[in-house]
Amino acid sequence: MIPKEARPGDDTAGLLYYLYGPGKRDEHVDPHMVAAWDPFVPDPVKSDEFSISDLAMLLDAPVRALTGKRPPLHVFHVAVRNPPEDRRLTDEEWARVAREMMHAAGIAPHTDDQGCRWVAVRHADDHIHIVATRAREDDRQPDTSWSKLRMQETARGFEVEFGLRRLTHADGTARRWSKTGEAEKAARRGLPETPRETLQRAVREAAAAAVSDTDFFARIAAAGLRVKQRVAPDGNVTGYSVAMPGDRDGGQKPVWFPGARLAPDLSLPRVRERWSGPPLNSAAAPADAWRAAAEKVRAAADQLGAGGLHEGAGDVTALGDLIVTAAVVSPYLVRSEMRKAAYEFERASRAPAARQMEGQARALYRESTQVLTRSVSSVGRNDTVAALGFLLALVTAVEASQRWHQAQEHRVQAEAAGRAGRLLHEAVEVSVGANAARDYKPRPKRAAARTGTGRRAAMAPGTRLMVGTVQEAVPEHARDILADPAWPALRARLAEVEKAGDEPGDVLATVAARRELNSADSVAEVLVWRLDGWQRQRGPAAVASSSGTTAVPAGGSGRTGPDRKQGAPSPTQRPPGEEQQRKGPKRGR
Repeated sequence: MIPKEARPGDDTAGLLYYLYGPGKRDEHVDPHMVAAWDPFVPDPVKSDEFSISDLAMLLDAPVRALTGKRPPLHVFHVAVRNPPEDRRLTDEEWARVAREMMHAAGIAPHTDDQGCRWVAVRHADDHIHIVATRAREDDRQPDTSWSKLRMQETARGFEVEFGLRRLTHADGTARRWSKTGEAEKAARRGLPETPRETLQRAVREAAAAAVSDTDFFARIAAAGLRVKQRVAPDGNVTGYSVAMPGDRDGGQKPVWFPGARLAPDLSLPRVRERWSGPPLNSAAAPADAWRAAAEKVRAAADQLGAGGLHEGAGDVTALGDLIVTAAVVSPYLVRSEMRKAAYEFERASRAPAARQMEGQARALYRESTQVLTRSVSSVGRNDTVAALGFLLALVTAVEASQRWHQAQEHRVQAEAAGRAGRLLHEAVEVSVGANAARDYKPRPKRAAARTGTGRRAAMAPGTRLMVGTVQEAVPEHARDILADPAWPALRARLAEVEKAGDEPGDVLATVAARRELNSADSVAEVLVWRLDGWQRQRGPAAVASSSGTTAVPAGGSGRTGPDRKQGAPSPTQRPPGEEQQRKGPKRGR
């Protein structure tokens, strides 16, 4: 939960009209009041006799009645927002949040019947806006000097009580979030993300792979970014800034972002730490790149944090760089999961402690990063068979980092490592399914039962309930699968496999046999991931069934199209799995 106090204003009515209106881009849906200083204040959208202007006059009445000096900016405005992954709160829950926030801010303490007037308006599922006027009923002004800190503390309590994602602040490890104006500007230009987010990712990828200042700045330029260096009078480079081509402010000047404003570990001194220390032993034959990197990662996982807190902080930093590089060079079938894992692990790579850069685990992770950077492009980055062993080793390393963070009581970092580990688990199982699809040789199809012979006619593709399919293909896990919350998703995948012309029972048995399932928290979810990999590998090139059903593109859109030759990609479509990944159920290995 994130309370964000806006700058004070002087137009109560204008702010209310905006909150109750459609928004700048029609993003306000069902605006309504969820709470107010007085429970009997009517909601303007539900009353024919009470308007938004009337509500503004009620809020401003104590301000106009002040006998002393009136505050020039009397409107107090705070938005309280939940991250997208949190559950949707009810109006009653948001009303309680609003009352507690006003108490914490000093606007309307619970036991003070002379507090300020306020209202809370909800026009979206994930947030509310609270509007108050800085004038108490007793002709005084409220003390809001510690409002931001106290509202943050209140939010931490609601995260525990409501079961929301637990956030933190003030440990110096959070990324720099885009501002509202940056998001609105990106939306106007039709960009999928803000320039700040694009720059963060591109600079981090360059820093992870670089081995010197020259290499770092060359990689930034090769990524298509504008870069300028800050040079001291003695000729030494002391900093840098980056900008997106075409991103300009109102005065048509480039919008530059210093590295330290992108993330705490992207300032030039922190970037240079990556190539400090003795030379690395990153020699490996191109054909052995994935295997050599996997061996180093496994060895590093056993050594992570062995030298204490400060050495462990350097170890997880190097592991974060390795995941970033792995996401860049990973097979396209799992690149979506790898990029998400790199994003999630970013917070885990920044421990709230001073870091030493001489640890044994750090050296091994850096060597692995250089092995992948130098070798994978020459052996074929789309080889999921060769990459599978490395992904398994990476899962072990991330789990080791999560245990280390938990031991140091770095709660937010441990949670970030857990989310990254789950995405890596998904990448592993997608790879397993893709490898199974590459080796799959379909069995001859059985003849359909004829009508009128006493047998039931064959069901149309996609109409099976798939229960019998699961019981026949994986009998030892069938009971758990059918009771699992992920069963509907698995059933849908099996229907898509059947629609694509393959026998779902054979496919399910094939992917299930590729790797053990006994250690999985959710067998159904693991099988969903493997079937995702199967579909991505088969993709639009899957052969149509004998009944004339056209193959379905990966992702299960259900749309049909003209047949193409096996292995021939669409000239206008990116490879399956590159752009979008279907979200799976919550947990599993």
